[in-house]
Amino acid sequence: MRRQALDAVLRARAGKQSIAVVTRLADGAQALVRPDGIEGDLALEAAQLEQVRRQLTGGHTGMVGEGAHQLFVRTYVPPPRLLIVGAVHVTQALAPMAVLAGFEVIVIDPRRAFGSEERFPGVTMTDEWPDDALRRIGIDAHTAVVTLTHDPKIAALRSDAFYVGALGSPRTHAKRVARLTEKGLGEALPRVHAPVGLNLGGRAPAEIAVSILAQIVQVRHRGVAS
Repeated sequence: MRRQALDAVLRARAGKQSIAVVTRLADGAQALVRPDGIEGDLALEAAQLEQVRRQLTGGHTGMVGEGAHQLFVRTYVPPPRLLIVGAVHVTQALAPMAVLAGFEVIVIDPRRAFGSEERFPGVTMTDEWPDDALRRIGIDAHTAVVTLTHDPKIAALRSDAFYVGALGSPRTHAKRVARLTEKGLGEALPRVHAPVGLNLGGRAPAEIAVSILAQIVQVRHRGVAS
C-alpha cells in the first residue's frame, strides 16, 4: 500500500469512517473510495464504482472484474451500528444478540423507566426524543435503525442507513404509509422493512429479535429487501 493510501486509511479509522483502497493488479494504480467520494490515479467506471461501494457497505474485501481490468478491493470499515428506538421486550433480546454479532448498539427511549441499566446492562442508552437522538448520533451507510414504537422516524427515513425496520402488522404498516405519505415522505417508504424481520413464524420477543437481526445481517451483506 502506498504511503498516501496508508495515511488516508489511518485517518479514516481514527474518525470511525469507512474507506476502500482499490488497486488495479495490472499496473498498481490505486483509488481511495469513500461513501461520498473517490480520489487517486485510478479512474473507475460507473459499474466498478457501484460494486466497490457495495463491498464497502458490507465490509467485504475481494476482487472486482477480470483480466487486465481486475481490481483488488480492500475495505476498512468501522463496526456496524444498530440504533433501536423503543426500550421494549423485543429490544431486551435484540440488543445483546446484536452485540454478539459485532454491532455497536444504542437504545433510544425518552421514557427513563423503560431505558434503565437494569433492563439493558452494558448497552448504551439515551433518553432523548428519537429524532433528536438520531440527528445527534448521525446515521451513515453502516447504520441500521429499528423502530419498535410508533412510526419510523423522519431522521432515519432521510438518512443513509443501510436498513430501516418498523414493528407492526401489514395493516398497521398500510396506515403508517398513508400517514407518512401525507407528510411528504412517500418516496422514502419503500426502503422500510415492515413488518420488521424475516418471516420465521415466531411470536415470542426473543424469536422476533432473531428475525430482525437475521434480516439486518442479510440486507447488510446481500443488499436485498426481503
